[in-house]
Amino acid sequence: MRLPKYRELPVDPSMPPGSAWGLWGKDDELGTLNLLGPEQVRRGMATVRNAEVFPLNWKLEEPNPPFYGRCALAHHPFPNEVGFDDSYDSFYPQASTQWDALCHVENPKYGFYNGRKREEFTAEGGGRNGMQNYARKGIVGRGVLLDVAAYLASQGRPVDGGKRQDFTVDDLENTRKAAGITYETGDILIIRTGWMDWYQKADLETKQELANDSIHLLQSPGLSGGEDMAEYLWDSHVAATASDCPAVEAWPHKLEIDHYLHFRLIPLLGMALGEMWYLEDLAKACQADLSYEFLVTSAPLNKLGGVGSPANVLAIK
Repeated sequence: MRLPKYRELPVDPSMPPGSAWGLWGKDDELGTLNLLGPEQVRRGMATVRNAEVFPLNWKLEEPNPPFYGRCALAHHPFPNEVGFDDSYDSFYPQASTQWDALCHVENPKYGFYNGRKREEFTAEGGGRNGMQNYARKGIVGRGVLLDVAAYLASQGRPVDGGKRQDFTVDDLENTRKAAGITYETGDILIIRTGWMDWYQKADLETKQELANDSIHLLQSPGLSGGEDMAEYLWDSHVAATASDCPAVEAWPHKLEIDHYLHFRLIPLLGMALGEMWYLEDLAKACQADLSYEFLVTSAPLNKLGGVGSPANVLAIK
């Protein structure tokens, strides 16, 4: 299947401009994860050299205290006749390392991916565009790391993880070239911004301030929010894009189409986004052996209509 360039979208002129609606059929609920198949699995497996396993999952309790007015995760172990069982309260699937489902964000003008309506997202409505689609697919393929924070530091432009900084297409391309990466269709693109490293070193007062007013006080480096970035990611034919910061893109941004990348990537292009992935150990290993490719496996929660899920993600080198 020949994939159209971004400037060739849509494939059906009746669909919204700049959208991939209908590319994989009118009933599609996977979006760019359709690019993952046996070839991509084999390509990912071929990168494994030393069988080193790097869990990319942050603690479920992080960030701590929680952002955006969420409650802290409450864990309740309790004894039974043979040992223990446990339960969770205030479990927010998008609070820590996560995937966003295609029902997470709608485009202000055109709505949700492939024309879905809000009433279709409940379990009664069939849970369309929900996380169960990612779970039943399984996410396995070649991961590539763009350590933009390390690259910019090497160029005398160190990144302050606690400040907004927009990574441009040129920043990504220069990082890619320096790492010797060639994109392949269906890659899982992972971008290190340095935000999580900054957060983990921040003092308790700073973390508390962010928790008290995350909407206004939270700042982070990340991808720039313009259409040129959407075009770059689409034309690179990645199956998913993930990062170590709260939104993949730099934050804060105006919630407007030309500033907020989510409005293009999720509802128009159907792109899988992963947020707050723990990348520090993986990045060090990539720097040590100068190899920025690896096998990625991820098993999201099989929840009908789920809006998000812990990523349950591993990188294997």
